[in-house]
Amino acid sequence: MIEQRNPVSDLIADGAALDQLVAGLSPEQWRIPTPAPDWSIAHQIAHLAATFRLAGLAASNPEGFAALGARLSPDFNANVTAALNEYVGDPPEVLLDRWRAERAGAEKALGALPPHQQVPWLVRPLPAGVLACAGMMETFAHGQDIADALGVDRTHTDRIGQLVAFAVRTWDFGYQARKLPTPDVAFRFEITAPSGAVWEFGPADSPERISGPAVDFCLLVTRRRHPDDLAVRALGPLATEWLGLAQAYRGPAGEGRRPGQFRP
Repeated sequence: MIEQRNPVSDLIADGAALDQLVAGLSPEQWRIPTPAPDWSIAHQIAHLAATFRLAGLAASNPEGFAALGARLSPDFNANVTAALNEYVGDPPEVLLDRWRAERAGAEKALGALPPHQQVPWLVRPLPAGVLACAGMMETFAHGQDIADALGVDRTHTDRIGQLVAFAVRTWDFGYQARKLPTPDVAFRFEITAPSGAVWEFGPADSPERISGPAVDFCLLVTRRRHPDDLAVRALGPLATEWLGLAQAYRGPAGEGRRPGQFRP
């Protein structure tokens, strides 16, 4: 099992690591295209700023979050674009400051709550600690796009276990996004941490099994690498199918990445 850690502390650490990656970029570098179609580095940070703004509002002002939610469009992509556009036109130094402020606000609001306290979210309420892990998932995914755009290899610690546990919790999102029936079977996950520890989830005798390194697993569930380019392995027909469906976020799956787009 994963060692019990403070998800908000890990969220703060991950945000600081990404901050170090972008803080020294030139204005020209903020415009570098990332693997996400039509998104530059500035778009990635703008999206994170909008996401953390929502999380901070949900944790600190549930009534305000509900009012905002009532104004959202039924079109998921339209909502993402509208939220991003509130930030992406800023000069890089302003965008960076705004992302830092939204991040700090969300971290403070989530940290003030017991991890199991329910807070409102876009589809249904979540425990504050789980929402912090969702923030780590967003930071990991969009941080990877930025790292890929800059040609940087990131170093990960066992903090990534928060994202592993979150992805196991949301293992059925890929089926829901494609309006497919969720299999009535519990998968077994055996994921190897950066430290070498093995994190285990699900029944030990399940015929449907997923195993592999934690970083590769997280690249899979955030769709930042094609399954063919990762060391994540499946045993069983449903688990094998899941490799192509896996996603740890709601909404459309997106294009994902092509086989061989990035070196293993």
